[in-house]
Amino acid sequence: MNVVDSSGWLEYFADGPNAARFADPLGNVAELLVPSITLYEVFKVVCRQRGEDAALQAVAMMQQGRVIELSSSIALLAAKLSLDVKTPMADSIILATSHMYGAVLWTQDDDFAGLPGVRYFPKIFVSPS
Repeated sequence: MNVVDSSGWLEYFADGPNAARFADPLGNVAELLVPSITLYEVFKVVCRQRGEDAALQAVAMMQQGRVIELSSSIALLAAKLSLDVKTPMADSIILATSHMYGAVLWTQDDDFAGLPGVRYFPKIFVSPS
């Protein structure tokens, strides 16, 4: 099972420098878990940058995976993880979801760097020409 955090989805949708790193887990929808908080984060960013139609299309693609709603057990694990590894709320929910389902978390968010069960790729910044 795989979880791709919001930074990975956004990189993929923008065809950024790390987009290819997320293509395999995103292409395998049978093994893809989508924490509901990532729907929120991705919709908000895409809507702000490219409009509501593009944001709805992005979320439709995300929903091809199995959307995991925030349950009380995920919320409590997320709170504990937040205290233990010092991650913000949304990141903690995404991490807790991956832990609950034994999934690999794919990300370019440095909050997750070095954590077990995480495939972290440093963000590549391309200077404008």
